[in-house]
Amino acid sequence: MKTPMPEAAKPLVVKCAETDIQEITAQVDFVFSAVDMKKEEIQALEEAYAKAECPVVSNNSAHRWTDDVPMVVPELNPEHLAVIGDQRKRLGTERGFIAVKSNCSLQSYVPALHPLKDKFGLNKTLVCTYQAISGAGKTFETTPEILDNVIPYIGGEEEKSEREPLKLWGKIADGKIVNALSPSITAQCIRVAVSDGHMAAVFMSFDKKPAISEIKECWQSFAGRPQELGLPSAPKQFLHYFEEENRPQTNLDRNLENGMAVSIGRLLEDTQYDYKFVCLSHNTLRGAAGGAVLLAELLCAEGYIAGTSQQ
Repeated sequence: MKTPMPEAAKPLVVKCAETDIQEITAQVDFVFSAVDMKKEEIQALEEAYAKAECPVVSNNSAHRWTDDVPMVVPELNPEHLAVIGDQRKRLGTERGFIAVKSNCSLQSYVPALHPLKDKFGLNKTLVCTYQAISGAGKTFETTPEILDNVIPYIGGEEEKSEREPLKLWGKIADGKIVNALSPSITAQCIRVAVSDGHMAAVFMSFDKKPAISEIKECWQSFAGRPQELGLPSAPKQFLHYFEEENRPQTNLDRNLENGMAVSIGRLLEDTQYDYKFVCLSHNTLRGAAGGAVLLAELLCAEGYIAGTSQQ
């Protein structure tokens, strides 16, 4: 952390996530999961907490493709939380469940595409992401190879960037989330010498091409369930469009609305696609920890997490 440890955190005792499950679940209403383990071990650990009747809000990718585990960006697909009832039946739980957030690379461009998708028939998109080193848990001190450099490969990111939006845009059927079939998405993900903030260059085509003014109006007017509920971590204006030709900029705009908003700019007609634009989000706030906190706030507000602990 760049700031001193909060006083309230200093006396907290670190327990073992694997061996102290009963002791931990007796003290909390739910847990956040963000662990460095093998995929199968993460799946087992998160299910163990859920079966101990402790809801799990996960930053990990292990359960993103479990078809009765909702993968939610709170402004985009809060209706997917309804599948939790079916997941509880499978797990044999009353309170316990697992909900996950999507990959951080999606948080910049998918929110910008979302309000346009159904209204104008988004059918094809190409995205190139320029991702900060903190997305890999790195700093400039620990990653000297990134200085004065660009690395054109991030393991697994392109697959996630192409597939995960289709789950976000899917529908619940027979107790499972069925992925959307469109739009088609192709992605390249690049690591750049930036501390925090994922930027994306996006190209998009529609069945019914809108005017630029219509797109900007969609972005300006868009609000999701967190804004309706006034959740504590929710940005008041989720999507911000900058008219300046040189914005958004990572250093200037990543902390917009406490790092929970998405910045968009440079919306232009394109020669191969209908339009192109640039967008930006803070990968460790909106894209990771902050996004998980907002998801937990939504789960509490919608009644999926209820307080039962004694502390």
